[in-house]
Amino acid sequence: MTERPDTPRLTDRAEAARQQRLAREAEALRANLRRRKQQSRARTAPAPDAPTPDSGDISGNEA
Repeated sequence: MTERPDTPRLTDRAEAARQQRLAREAEALRANLRRRKQQSRARTAPAPDAPTPDSGDISGNEA
């Protein structure tokens, strides 16, 4: 009878596929984080065409 290893082993091909999958998942997570940060910044930033309270032209009336 042959001895079985204590832990399961992946073939070289399966290990390469696992490493590729992990790399793709890591890149997808980084891209998702970048996208979420960009969305968060867009929510907190004022609109570029909206007048700011400092500009003095909030009501549109000129004094």
